[in-house]
Amino acid sequence: MKIKKISFGLFLIVLVSCNQNTKSTNLELERYSDIKITGTMKNVMWKGDLEGIVNLDSITNKKGLYGIGPESYLTGEILINDGQAYVSKVLTDSTMKVEKNFEVSAPFFVYGNVTEWNKIDLPPSIKSTQDLEKFIDEKTIEYKRPFAFKLKGDVSKAVIHIQNLPKGTHVSSPEDAHKGQTNYNLKNEEVVIIGFFSTEHKGVFTHHDSFLHLHLITKDERKMGHLDMAEFNEMELYLPKK
Repeated sequence: MKIKKISFGLFLIVLVSCNQNTKSTNLELERYSDIKITGTMKNVMWKGDLEGIVNLDSITNKKGLYGIGPESYLTGEILINDGQAYVSKVLTDSTMKVEKNFEVSAPFFVYGNVTEWNKIDLPPSIKSTQDLEKFIDEKTIEYKRPFAFKLKGDVSKAVIHIQNLPKGTHVSSPEDAHKGQTNYNLKNEEVVIIGFFSTEHKGVFTHHDSFLHLHLITKDERKMGHLDMAEFNEMELYLPKK
């Protein structure tokens, strides 16, 4: 009888502990309500969920709005920079079309509103996106995560891509999803880069090997896409005020 009572007591302790962990996790998620996430990258890549599930024109608060993601059916790239939406599409393997347009949808998208920034001159030692990821992680230990950030300045070179999936393509793997993807090489460009940082959203809005999702647009707004690599020159980093 005593053994049964002890076993039941242990069960109650485990049950309460699980409930507390669940509540803690829910509270942790609630803390990050500033950033909104719809859909997931992994469902697009592995399940073929290509249909748009968020229409950009349905986002009502456009003041200080930032967001990134692919266009529905992986037919282009989307960027929202300070309340203005841009959509890029492939024309040829060396040319693209960039339009201002809110009448577009995405199968996954991350976005949020930031109206106050802290500006930091990016140290000369930060040359690559890998350097940038480490630098931001170290600088934002006390920040609420995930968060949006931006960079302004010059890149000596960069590679961006635009999704251009052929119509009717069945997607069940990342290899399928990237069919038609077109890469563009940039050199000595003045750019704005919009990014989202998270250590907890790999496969949701960042790739499995990164804490960053970055989209780049040139100052003349003629080139825009998902940023794959960059070599930074003089850059200013803008982090949201805590």
